[in-house]
Amino acid sequence: MLPFLLLLLTSTKDGHTQRVLGQNKDGSCHCEVNSTMWSFPALKYEAVLLQVQTCKGSLNSLQEQMLLSSNYLPQIQAQLVNVTARLQPFQYLHHQGLYTALSLRLLGQELSKLEIDLSSIHTQLNNTQTQKLSKEVGKLRKDVERIQNSDIINIKTVKENLRYLKNSVESCKTIPKDFRGQQRYCLKGLITNISEPITTKISPYGKSYISGSWGRQAQMDTEGEKDSYWVQPLVSSHIWGNIFRVYQTYEDFMASVKHRDYTFAPSHSHANAIEGPSGVLYGEALYYNCYRSADVCRYDLKTNTVKRVTLPGTGVGFNNKFPYCYYDCRLNSDVDVEADETGLWVLYATVGNHGNLVVSRLAWDGEAQTLNVTQTWETRLFKKAVSNAFMVCGVMYATRYLDEYREEVFYAFDTATGKEDNSLALPLEKVVKGMASLSYNPVNKRIYMYNDGYLLAYQTYF
Repeated sequence: MLPFLLLLLTSTKDGHTQRVLGQNKDGSCHCEVNSTMWSFPALKYEAVLLQVQTCKGSLNSLQEQMLLSSNYLPQIQAQLVNVTARLQPFQYLHHQGLYTALSLRLLGQELSKLEIDLSSIHTQLNNTQTQKLSKEVGKLRKDVERIQNSDIINIKTVKENLRYLKNSVESCKTIPKDFRGQQRYCLKGLITNISEPITTKISPYGKSYISGSWGRQAQMDTEGEKDSYWVQPLVSSHIWGNIFRVYQTYEDFMASVKHRDYTFAPSHSHANAIEGPSGVLYGEALYYNCYRSADVCRYDLKTNTVKRVTLPGTGVGFNNKFPYCYYDCRLNSDVDVEADETGLWVLYATVGNHGNLVVSRLAWDGEAQTLNVTQTWETRLFKKAVSNAFMVCGVMYATRYLDEYREEVFYAFDTATGKEDNSLALPLEKVVKGMASLSYNPVNKRIYMYNDGYLLAYQTYF
């Protein structure tokens, strides 16, 4: 009897056909088959099922975390971009020695909140993106700490004492030798109130010229352009200009008739062109910031000649380095020429004074035909933290943005005493949001505003 191989068609658990040996007995095949090989692995199935359920729960939890993280990450990225952008000016100020402790403290608080939020997300979802964000935030933290720790020997105190002494010396120079009859216009103290606009007119050049300056001739004791009104628009990129319009009377100005136009530079980019929206007509000359320079120009309406003087100080700001910038920066408003009862002034900022406002007195020497800077005071008011400024009786007043229709005079610096006053709250109404220039006229004691193409005038009270 010979055994033979019986091939069963039933597959085993590993997917192969089982091969068994059989014997021929009584004309039939007899073989032994192990049926347990096809039994269902219930225990193993239960174990695998438990693993699948556990994995499914973990996957759902991970998906929820992913969704939560996906919602938070754009917010954190936006925060990081915002803080990075805000840190850049502070880094510049740090390199120039211009930072203030208060601003850095507030920035540090914002960074701490950002670090807490990012840490929470990073714990839930540790991936390349969160790791990158963590590194960038860590770098920001190191930058701020380095800036905070750099003031080791308190140089700020020394500089502040020096500023105070320098201002005291300049103030002493202003005391007249004979008090009788002098400064007769300036014995009433600070401004106590400002009227609503008493003049509201669209610029004769149209509302599209949003930057410029205007007003009444500002020299009190003059016969030349005594009653004239003027408008000076910036016609190139709202930054530069070379034209100037004069009306001989207020009536002509309001009716936009009988004007005379002056062109005092062959182009907008000439060295004698105007830069920034802060000129003033004083006597028979227009004073303004010369094109891309730290100079003040004087254009004589009678002789068509230009004289200039360079402003004193370390790192005088011009070409949009220290513009008026409280709410919305006014391009290239670095150098602001003003006039009051005591004469001509120029307001600007320097790196040496940490970007704070500097007040200098200008004087025109008619005999020598030279423009000179005779005195300079340094304030503690950061120029980019104000929207504009003007001079009245030797006192500098600064404004800030309140809302679309109001500015506020909030600060005064008296060059005669060197004292500051931060308690002012004098509103200035506007027609539209932007304010290009603001100047005071000692002849009629009015303030003139160039309000994004609108020409506004206000009466002051003492």
